[in-house]
Amino acid sequence: MAIGDDAFSSSMFSVEIDNVTLIQFKEVSGLKIEVAVIEHQENKTKGLYFTKPVPGVRKNNPVTLKRGLTTSNAFMMWIKEVQEGKIDSARRNASIVLTDYDLTEKFRVNLLNCWPSALSISGLQAGGTEIAVEEVTLVHEGLELA
Repeated sequence: MAIGDDAFSSSMFSVEIDNVTLIQFKEVSGLKIEVAVIEHQENKTKGLYFTKPVPGVRKNNPVTLKRGLTTSNAFMMWIKEVQEGKIDSARRNASIVLTDYDLTEKFRVNLLNCWPSALSISGLQAGGTEIAVEEVTLVHEGLELA
């Protein structure tokens, strides 16, 4: 008898940009849906002061992708489009896809019209034993659960 759904592993995910699956990501962060809160102040009966929270503007928080640095220059070319002012062609749709252990898609978060606002490479150190990491920050026009 099943008790409930199993939670998803945070290690079983892939990243898609314009329907192309990209691999070798080590981390995705910033997947957050947020709505600003407006504190509406009013008087109720008998002059009682009351503060009522109401929803305000939706906030589109940036999403950060990290992966081991490779010979691929895809993110560099993408941010170069932005730097050159080609923002219309730089906007792309992306998805973060969680899978189960059989690699069956179970959960998807879509980022609408995203583009890179920052690109960085981790610190380098002579004698170091870590992998160099490429980090890209994506801004978007909306995050939706699919």
